[in-house]
Amino acid sequence: MALRMKRDIIEILRQRADEYETISFTENDPSKFMHMAKGKRNREATAFVASALSFGSRKQFLPKIQFIFDLAKGNIDKWIREGNFEDAFQPNDIRPFYRFFTFAQMNAFFRAYKSALDEYDTLGALVASKAKGNAVNAVEVICTHFREHGSRGVIPADAKSACKRVCMFLRWMVRDSSPVDIGLWAKFIDRKTLVIPLDTHVLTQAASLGLIKSPSASMSAAKKLTSALATIFPDDPVRGDFALFGYGVSQQGNS
Repeated sequence: MALRMKRDIIEILRQRADEYETISFTENDPSKFMHMAKGKRNREATAFVASALSFGSRKQFLPKIQFIFDLAKGNIDKWIREGNFEDAFQPNDIRPFYRFFTFAQMNAFFRAYKSALDEYDTLGALVASKAKGNAVNAVEVICTHFREHGSRGVIPADAKSACKRVCMFLRWMVRDSSPVDIGLWAKFIDRKTLVIPLDTHVLTQAASLGLIKSPSASMSAAKKLTSALATIFPDDPVRGDFALFGYGVSQQGNS
């Protein structure tokens, strides 16, 4: 019975991945902004900023990303590289921008990002120089850079938490041959090392399928779930992100 159930789960998740990994997925997803951007460097920068704000309600965070995209006139890479973010985001402005991120915190985030562009030209070049082809290392590299360059809160200080937004960004950057993910980093990060972007919603869906028993979203739990998904998608474990999303949607429709 257990083996049969496992086969049922495998089939369900493969079907949901096929159903939801389509270009229509981006319509109400923060990934849509990187598809709107033009130029590789700009698509990378747009993706990173969009991912950093992607938590909470989509009805709330999508307009905030759109606000930045519009301020930058569609070129977030240039906007950050030239320091134009300083016009709207002042270092002493403690007004809330989104949830618990203030304008001052966003300024520190943009300044830390600019420092990476100044030294390495792109965030990808920074990661490529230090991550040794491994996505877990890439999470650490990104967290360390922003922590050491004065950014607090927007990017996690370390990789002890699930780092859901950073892992989602890496999924976008590393997976190629996808209608959703753009694969700009596919040549220097192995997609088999990617970690599932884990939050409480994904954790709940995975637990309901018996894929994981961890009580809270952490990097350890994310790695365990990724290992479970690797038995279903051995060459591309985080394809399971689409599968679990689709499973959740189907369950809501049946409730």
